[in-house]
Amino acid sequence: MTTVTLPPPADVELAANAPRALTVLEQRMLAFERRHFANPGRREQAIRDEFGHSATRYYQVLNWLIDRPEAAAYRPELVNRLRRQRAARQAARSNPTARRSA
Repeated sequence: MTTVTLPPPADVELAANAPRALTVLEQRMLAFERRHFANPGRREQAIRDEFGHSATRYYQVLNWLIDRPEAAAYRPELVNRLRRQRAARQAARSNPTARRSA
């Protein structure tokens, strides 16, 4: 298994936030997000197999990636869907009583 160097998480500032093209790894991550998995365990195993990192680290980098305008330009529908899913999860965490009554 080869380990892939992932970019920094969202709390790390890049040099003057200069726009740059997506790397091959970032493109692979977006392509990976288009795939469907029967269950979360298979998805996590595929993350370890393809990227050589834990699912936690992968999702940290993915969240950083989908905030980049270059990612939105590369796959706008996918990035918008991932942003909506993230916002829904954040809203559910911030209001746990809304989940129980739904």
